[in-house]
Amino acid sequence: MKNILELKDLKVSFDTFSGEVQAVRGVNLTLQKGETLAIVGESGSGKSVTSKAIMGLIPSPPGRIKGGEINFEGKNLLNYSKRDMQKIRGKEISMIFQDPMTALNPTMKIGAQIMEGLIKHQSMSKKDAKQRAIELLELVGIPNPTARVEQYPHQFSGGMRQRVVIAIALACNPKVLIADEPTTALDVTIQAQILDLMRDLQEKMETAIILITHDLGVVANLAQKVAVMYGGKVVETGTVDEIFYNPKHPYTWGLLSSMPKLHNHSNKLIAIPGTPPDLSDPPKGCPFAARCPHAMEVCTEYMPDYFEESDTQKTACWLLDERAPKVKPPATIGIGGE
Repeated sequence: MKNILELKDLKVSFDTFSGEVQAVRGVNLTLQKGETLAIVGESGSGKSVTSKAIMGLIPSPPGRIKGGEINFEGKNLLNYSKRDMQKIRGKEISMIFQDPMTALNPTMKIGAQIMEGLIKHQSMSKKDAKQRAIELLELVGIPNPTARVEQYPHQFSGGMRQRVVIAIALACNPKVLIADEPTTALDVTIQAQILDLMRDLQEKMETAIILITHDLGVVANLAQKVAVMYGGKVVETGTVDEIFYNPKHPYTWGLLSSMPKLHNHSNKLIAIPGTPPDLSDPPKGCPFAARCPHAMEVCTEYMPDYFEESDTQKTACWLLDERAPKVKPPATIGIGGE
């Protein structure tokens, strides 16, 4: 199947008083129609910056895209003008932002915020746009949508505001939906409802989804493919089964080990020691070398190439080199109750 979205060697930097921060350092990703790609990693790994680059929302200055390509349906979005991107953003590619309270305008009624994209991108009349806004609120599970469409964001709970943000993102039936931490700060029952909603809407509309999260439980429930990011780079990619049951990168092992297990009766959670690298002075070798218990001298000096475990799984780790010592993943990466 042809890729609807392709990132090739994407590089994004921010110029600060202390120097250049290389937030994204050569990211390569692909997304097919109707597919869900999860991008996982710790805070500061470059996940959200990558998504905002796709949307054309990197503030300049201080941000700048240093190189690479963002190909949507075969056309490089980096060659588009700001006006051209406004035609794409919200219509062809939409985004669910992390915090629905800051994503919504507190001075505008919910209905008006949903109608905005419909009037702009689909040339609807106000009457038709309002009717469609009511339908969208009903679609995302908001009770009494006819009355709710006239209310303001502060009159909604956190979960309902998140549903409104999803309704806005889906209003113009986008081909690609970017969901940046869509279940952050929501309780587990609301999280489950939001994930079920996104899954149902994807099946109905064949929307491709990029899911940005640090919650591996969410990934297991929603995604087909996973990209693990660390230090501004993609260190491992694969299908959900490959990443969860046959991970090859020590950082992926660390993420999986940190998940709570049903069979673990200890009060302790396993954490990855150390802190992520300073991207104003990024390491010249593997970004995870300083925290990796299996790091070798070559890891600190040279960034590894991608080693192919299968057609779908690629890992940037020197441990996969035939000359490296054989290291087994820790027993702590068992999934869920296993």
